[in-house]
Amino acid sequence: MSTIAEFRFPATETMLATTFEQVPDIRFELESSVSQNRPCLWVIGADPETVREAFETDPAVEGYEHLVTAGDRLLYDVRFAGTTPLLSDELLEGTCSLLAVWGVDGWWQARVRVRDRDDLWTIRDRLLEEDITADLRRVTDVTAETTRDTRLTPEQQEALEAALEEGYFEIPRQISMEELAETLDISHQALSERLRRAYETLVNEELRPPGEPPTSNQ
Repeated sequence: MSTIAEFRFPATETMLATTFEQVPDIRFELESSVSQNRPCLWVIGADPETVREAFETDPAVEGYEHLVTAGDRLLYDVRFAGTTPLLSDELLEGTCSLLAVWGVDGWWQARVRVRDRDDLWTIRDRLLEEDITADLRRVTDVTAETTRDTRLTPEQQEALEAALEEGYFEIPRQISMEELAETLDISHQALSERLRRAYETLVNEELRPPGEPPTSNQ
């Protein structure tokens, strides 16, 4: 069993607080190839000139480089003046795996995987010792096996669990269907069909009258 949790941190105690103040609609997403020293951040909700002006006046930013433009998303290589708490040993030490980091409305959120809840409380206590407000928003225990009676196929269950873990069902979504399909090493069409059939199965099980057999959608 492992545990997946989401922490929330105020930007004023972590990073880019000034940028959030200057550009209220800006959103950041950490590029999946995480580097503790030189994190790459996707920027959504701001044009390059606005980002440049914000970074130039943000004391947390020592240097930056615009790497890629993908539609309305801008990828930046950012060098911070000091340590970045969301990527430092306070969060990553031990058995913690960083799954995702994003920032919006002056707050940063981090999704992590740990071995168990004891490790989770250790991380939270360590952050509080560093005067970083760690608001634990969600905790989910993930088991290798499930005893729940379900008519989902293994492929459908895998797709739903991956979608939940990667933030596909969140508002706004943390991952696109194309990216999720790539994670599962299947086509976009195959993932769409698995999710559609899984939704149908779950709705059928939830809404059917007591005693009535479920309709198969396999």
